[in-house]
Amino acid sequence: MESTLAASAHRPESAGRQVSSWQLSVAPMMDWTDRHCRYFHRLLSPRARLYTEMVTSAALVRGKQLRLLEHSQQEHPLALQLGGSEPHELAQAACAGAAAGYDEINLNVGCPSDRVQSGRFGACLMREPALVGDCVKAMRDALAAAGRQVPVTVKCRIGVDEQDDYAGLQHFTETMLGAGVEVLVVHARKAWLQGLSPKENREIPPLDYERVYRLKREFPQLVVVINGGIGTVAQVQAHLAQVDGVMLGRAAYHDPYLLARIEAALHGEPLPRRAEVLHRLRPYVEAELARGTALKHISRHLLGLYQGEPGARAFRRTISEGAHRPGAGWALLEQALAPCLEAA
Repeated sequence: MESTLAASAHRPESAGRQVSSWQLSVAPMMDWTDRHCRYFHRLLSPRARLYTEMVTSAALVRGKQLRLLEHSQQEHPLALQLGGSEPHELAQAACAGAAAGYDEINLNVGCPSDRVQSGRFGACLMREPALVGDCVKAMRDALAAAGRQVPVTVKCRIGVDEQDDYAGLQHFTETMLGAGVEVLVVHARKAWLQGLSPKENREIPPLDYERVYRLKREFPQLVVVINGGIGTVAQVQAHLAQVDGVMLGRAAYHDPYLLARIEAALHGEPLPRRAEVLHRLRPYVEAELARGTALKHISRHLLGLYQGEPGARAFRRTISEGAHRPGAGWALLEQALAPCLEAA
């Protein structure tokens, strides 16, 4: 299969400088990065690459739950993250994702939850790099046969359990390159598969950014995206001096305006007013309400918009207390916004 990144991996940013299409992205986060969240994030960041929540290949292929692929055109560039370990099934799921219009298929080799392990996917697959390589190759071959030029990428950890040296990550990376991977997203923590909850696995294992930097130095042909514990514009800029891209996780969810600040710092975008962002969301909210979506499913993603700003507490309280009520609509968001505008 020819490289799917030849024309899309980098785009001109300024004379003599190339910027990766993976320069900024928002991580796939279960129960958080649904289509409503992604639409909202797109209003804050025109360029960030957005990722779905993980979707299992079994749900798409055996369960025929193609509704899980629903998204809006405004969300692009948009990646579908798949979970699974059966090459043929993942190949079918990847083709379904490409047919639905996704710009990238990402394989989850980083999630440490018990539920994911029981299905033999996620971080436990770092112990089986050959199998991951087979999965990647099957997906790439199937997409090529279908005439779909969609990159297959992998998101992993720096190690799992006792596999905690650079040699293990190096071998995993070499195997991925052999399977045709051109973009590797690395969460700069190891995963403990037993004894820590998914939440603890995001916080307790120490971050080792230097290991990811070394990976980029030793595999310069690979697009390396770093993830884990990144929450400020300065941190993003520091990482981009070492690797090709930065993936934000919880910081982008709890303080979504951070995405706009990063856009401004990296690309000179004028910072939009928070109220302006919310008002630009109104047509989407009203369209979703008209099709029967409850306001609470959209508004829960907006709670951090005024994080750290005057009126933020009243903004959150008004939405949290009112969005679940029958008939809740746009007027509630205007009501929530009022104290913020008065305090500005």
